[in-house]
Amino acid sequence: MYLRGNKWNMTSRPRRHFNLWRVALLVVLIGIAWYFNQVVVPAIPPPGILTPTPTHSPESYVNEAEQLYKAGKLKLALQTYKNAISTDPTNPANYVALARVQVLTGDYQEAITNAQNAQLKNPNNPLALAVEGWALSFTGKYGAAEDKLKQALDLDANNALVHAYYAEMLINQGDSGTIQKAIDESNTALNLDRTILETHRARGIVLLNTQNSEKAVDEFKAAIAINKNIPDLQLFLGVAYKNLEKYDLAQEALLVAYALNPADTTVLTELSRSYFADGKYAQAAQYAEEAVKIDPSNPRMHGNLGITYYKNNDYVKAIPELALTVQGGATQDGAAVQGLPLDYGRVEQYYWYYGFALAKSNRCSEAVPVAQALLNGVPNDETAVFNANTILDICTQNLGTQVPGTGTPSPGASTPKPSAKGTPTR
Repeated sequence: MYLRGNKWNMTSRPRRHFNLWRVALLVVLIGIAWYFNQVVVPAIPPPGILTPTPTHSPESYVNEAEQLYKAGKLKLALQTYKNAISTDPTNPANYVALARVQVLTGDYQEAITNAQNAQLKNPNNPLALAVEGWALSFTGKYGAAEDKLKQALDLDANNALVHAYYAEMLINQGDSGTIQKAIDESNTALNLDRTILETHRARGIVLLNTQNSEKAVDEFKAAIAINKNIPDLQLFLGVAYKNLEKYDLAQEALLVAYALNPADTTVLTELSRSYFADGKYAQAAQYAEEAVKIDPSNPRMHGNLGITYYKNNDYVKAIPELALTVQGGATQDGAAVQGLPLDYGRVEQYYWYYGFALAKSNRCSEAVPVAQALLNGVPNDETAVFNANTILDICTQNLGTQVPGTGTPSPGASTPKPSAKGTPTR
């Protein structure tokens, strides 16, 4: 029966047959939905939370550290080498690479530790032994340093790096009996491999300490051509130029070293001395002041600053700085300073500048003992004796009477202009 128009159609519908494929498809879709809800969704981090980065391989860390080293980013290179070691603590090469950079940044104790760590992995690693010896030499342990370097040479007599480190250790020892050995070792290192920064560095340092500054310049420039971002190389180049009285070039190199490592008081001191030798005393004082701020307990920093004040005719400022160097005491900020015992070399200069500043300030009761200390303490230095007698003459004129201890000035001597030959000391 049919109801047409707006009425219901009462015709019966045909029965649908059961479809197995549709059921299977439905089951699959349900399974996919369940998997997505239970597995995929929980693994997706909420908005704003960073996804974890893949773990670096040790090799990738090492490659990154090498690039940072070449770019002069030594602190970042150090951390990246440490990351490589954390990822793979069994590889001795990474400890050695870390130690080599630590020596260049002045972290000598850490370098020793890491070189020893490399030897724990491989006791017969010549480079690990050599780097330990190199680092030990900077701590003054020359006997132990030489033992390590000789062990390294026994294992690998043709290793240019070992010869370079040995040469540097010998020349820094300051023993006149080892100078020729240092010269020979530096030549051997260079002949074995001229492509390594350290062979040019070692040869340059030996030349610098044997008053061959012109040839030293060539070696430091060759090392800088390999890596221009090592602060020490720029420092050594600047000192070599200063010795040659090429002050503009010296200051240029030293300013690069300062930019690379602004906290290095050796660089600041050499900058100050370069400007001082160039007659630019205001600039000299500027860098000397910066050095004192960084290392206020170092008597040599105060002595260098005192001399620059003296040359600026500012005796009021010069006297307290030089007094800290000679007598010791405490700075205005409370830093304790140990006075330097009188000795030949730069220390005696601090004494005679102190004596001159006192004498010219009419403080002869303090100046005379300083002059007499020079006469008694460094009698074999003609310049020191002359300056001591000049101090006494000034005080004699001030007092109008003969001052005890006045002697005859050495002919031709004069108040010297301080200069620093050889490798700068830290």
